[in-house]
Amino acid sequence: MTSEQVRDWIRRFADVVSEKRMELVRLDTAIGDGDHGTNLDRGMKKVVEKLDSTEGGDIGADLKNVGMALVSSVGGAAGPLYGTLFLQMGTASAGKSELDLDGWTAAVEAGVKGVQSRGKAEPGDKTMVDALLPAIEALREGGELGDALKRSADAAEEGMKATIPLEARRGRASYLGPRSVGHQDPGATSSYLLLRAAAETLG
Repeated sequence: MTSEQVRDWIRRFADVVSEKRMELVRLDTAIGDGDHGTNLDRGMKKVVEKLDSTEGGDIGADLKNVGMALVSSVGGAAGPLYGTLFLQMGTASAGKSELDLDGWTAAVEAGVKGVQSRGKAEPGDKTMVDALLPAIEALREGGELGDALKRSADAAEEGMKATIPLEARRGRASYLGPRSVGHQDPGATSSYLLLRAAAETLG
């Protein structure tokens, strides 16, 4: 994948977040404070402005710019967590104008490790991590880039749906205890959308 394709992925994700904003708000209203879709949409609009005003070519630099834009413009948990995801992905792909499957997998792994370190979430805690970790496992299976990206998006979708019966143990949803059961996690949902956008633009 080229640096321009990575930029296309970011723009695609921004479009999808805008399209799904009210769905994310609805999910977050059930178990959070209802601002996930609005915050992420605002942040991704800032991200696209940032990309449009900078030269491309260095995937790591672009991803770091994405992370910085999110950290500086998004409130709630989405800003720090998504910001960390992109900052760590950027560090892992610094100076590269192209990524193969191994490079992409390493970048996603670094990003997810950053998210876990920041949010202290483990599998089964009903967070974005529940969508991201299965996606990494799917990427590690190797094969053609396009196939691997599709597999990772499918795995993220399964992980997202698997959050519905879970009781939240992290974030604002954890305050609800058993009442968080039966609701799909909004962070896992936006993480799935991120990986689906990657499968649509990078393969």
